[in-house]
Amino acid sequence: MRTLITFQNKSIPVYFNQENKQPVQKTLRLLSSALENKISNGKRALQKCLQSLISIEIVGGEAILHSRSENDSLALSLY
Repeated sequence: MRTLITFQNKSIPVYFNQENKQPVQKTLRLLSSALENKISNGKRALQKCLQSLISIEIVGGEAILHSRSENDSLALSLY
């Protein structure tokens, strides 16, 4: 399943697994709050990833953040 979120004035596609146990709206709220928190309080590597974010993949309780550079992509725990 695919949906879009707005982050830093960009539309970012978010891809979900059909196996996720949590409701989609709850997961999106957790994701949005985690991203906003990390862009202001995160380490430099995480902020660099968020500035070049192109898509997000939700797998279980983790968000895989894909950026323009494959080296900047990383995983973020939602719980």
